[in-house]
Amino acid sequence: MGLKISTAATACDLSAHESGIQIKGLTKAYADVVAVDDLTLEIWKGELFGLLGPNGSGKTTTINCLCGLTKPTKGTMKVAGMDVETELENVRAILGISPQETAVYAHLSGRENIEFFGSLYSVPNEELSRNVDSLVKKLGLTEDANRRVSKYSGGMKRRVSIAMALVQDPKVVFLDEPTVTMDPQSRRAMWDVIRELKAKGDTVVLTTHYMEEAEALCDRVGIIDHGKLIELGAPDELKAKYTAKTLEDVFLRLTGRTIREGA
Repeated sequence: MGLKISTAATACDLSAHESGIQIKGLTKAYADVVAVDDLTLEIWKGELFGLLGPNGSGKTTTINCLCGLTKPTKGTMKVAGMDVETELENVRAILGISPQETAVYAHLSGRENIEFFGSLYSVPNEELSRNVDSLVKKLGLTEDANRRVSKYSGGMKRRVSIAMALVQDPKVVFLDEPTVTMDPQSRRAMWDVIRELKAKGDTVVLTTHYMEEAEALCDRVGIIDHGKLIELGAPDELKAKYTAKTLEDVFLRLTGRTIREGA
């Protein structure tokens, strides 16, 4: 089915904003699969953008390419005006990355994990202390910050991982499934943290399988499947376009055909 990609602005005039992330013709092919297929996408500076798709659709591969963790087969990428291939060190200096798989040091406390990651970015000691205290409080880790992470629940480890991504005060943030394993209360607290990032002007790219999360948080969403961008627009705009009550209804209509047909 041919789909017309919508590029209308959200409530704020995104067309007047400068670019935060530019992706042109991005392709990542492996021996037996094309994970990302000629993806072209522009995300605005200060935008909270949802990159949505089924498992295996190419979301994480796209993020890994933007972070320089995976080398693309072809295509170009810019982050904050800097070329990912030729200016990768400068790009990484402004990135905050919370990967899909939680990566923390189990023998360290939550606070020590966050402090260690901040030190890797050479955050000055006084600033680092303030940032750690602020993130520990915002993410509900105050009572457990000095316990070893090996004693944490999965949701608590996830919160530590997110704090590690934010401790250096990045300007561009990639949050890959940030609220997975979190209970509802922790998830809503995380939503507040994500909204604060946008409020201070950060460019935030969010992947999530919780469509209500994307609908509540994102200025625009891009839906990808089989490595291709199949729809783009503000959640309300897409719901109106497809006469749908929720973003999840739109998502299932666009990506759930093979599941419904039993393939």
